Amino acid sequence: MSPVILLLLALGLGLAGWLAARARAWTFKRDTNGGRIAALPNYHAWYVALWIAVPVLAFIAIWSVVAPNLVNQSVLASPAAAELPAFGFKRDAILNEARAVANGDAQAVFNDTARALVDPFRDAFARYNFIGIAVTLAIGLLSGMIAFLRLRPDFTARTRVERAVMTILLLASLVAILTTLGIVVSLVFETIRFFGMVSPIDFLFGTHWGPDPMANPDNPDASRYGAIPLFWGTIFIGAIIAMIVAIPLGLMSAIYLTQYAHPRIRSWVKPALEILAGVPTVVYGYFAALTVAPFIRDVALSIGFSSASSESALAAGLVMGVMIIPFVSSMADDSIAAVPAAMRDGSLAMGATQSETIKRVLIPAALPGIVAGVMLAISRAIGETMIVVMAASTAANLSANPLESMTTVTVQIVAMLTGEGSFDHPATLSAFALGFVLFLVTLGLNFVALRVVKRFRETYE
Repeated sequence: MSPVILLLLALGLGLAGWLAARARAWTFKRDTNGGRIAALPNYHAWYVALWIAVPVLAFIAIWSVVAPNLVNQSVLASPAAAELPAFGFKRDAILNEARAVANGDAQAVFNDTARALVDPFRDAFARYNFIGIAVTLAIGLLSGMIAFLRLRPDFTARTRVERAVMTILLLASLVAILTTLGIVVSLVFETIRFFGMVSPIDFLFGTHWGPDPMANPDNPDASRYGAIPLFWGTIFIGAIIAMIVAIPLGLMSAIYLTQYAHPRIRSWVKPALEILAGVPTVVYGYFAALTVAPFIRDVALSIGFSSASSESALAAGLVMGVMIIPFVSSMADDSIAAVPAAMRDGSLAMGATQSETIKRVLIPAALPGIVAGVMLAISRAIGETMIVVMAASTAANLSANPLESMTTVTVQIVAMLTGEGSFDHPATLSAFALGFVLFLVTLGLNFVALRVVKRFRETYE
């Protein structure tokens, strides 16, 4: 059974408990002749609903993991499974084929053994679906009854509900924190494995990148794992070319919207500008690969640059810069708007023009916030994947010519983790080392940006 059905059942049980508890709480108010009760009826209702929902959702989460294994064990114990291969890919393929037909995901089977397993799968599904529904109902009714019997006029339902909500929020925070820690630990572990095969010095300071996934993993050529061209390509495309586009356009648009634009124009232009941040990056990638890159190549060839490539760093950087404009503009807009009006009015009162006030008062005062926005934009740019995967090259090239092909860290991570390479091979493990370096760089940029923003807010709040 789909977990969605069990979730709908849990929702129905919770709603029924909520309505019953609320009605019960109103009877308390009537029985006390309009006197005060310890908590409002809604808190009694939420108390019972939480008592029903939490155990039921916990069971559904466990059952969604356990039930498929129970179904498989039941089918494997049936006489029809006697002809299955002992292990291997063929056995899994037969089971998956029979399961798909039993679930209604496929119309027919092409293997006689799978055809014989369809009915055992259907019987197992029916049996364990019934068990899942029965246990869900039993848990919901039992926990709801326990909570319902606790309701009294002096019952402090509000305190308990708020405590439960705080616990849920704490668990949500822990999930986010533990997920981040899991990612970091995984990166660190795989990076250590890689550095056990390739020297960190060769990796961090080598100038030639060309891992061979087919080479002997026991004796890797460390000279082929120099990541300097990747780091340079990432900086050149994401932190130089993209920022040359994003910083002036983003800052000027923020100045116009905060200082010159009519409120009606601002109400239209600002949301339209922020739409750029919501466009999927794959769309930017197609635009860069199919429109911008050929245009740049044709223009460069027409004026005599014979080295121009159709996968140039300039194409990826320009489109990435357009994508980053809303990040710079939004932070600059907020920073300029947060400058106290007294500073602006004082400058104008002293005889300064509006442009002089912007250049000599507003921009210097808002500079920490603007710098923080730029650093966050750089962090976003160097971690971008789809645009550079589709518009940049996979060839590691240590060059300052923006018309030549160039690759980045994210492109090589995608290249190393796709295909049929073994996860024990240094070529595959190098992707984790690249990811770890990229993680440290973006973490450092975000940390510095947040510190700058914090100091800015402390100054003007």
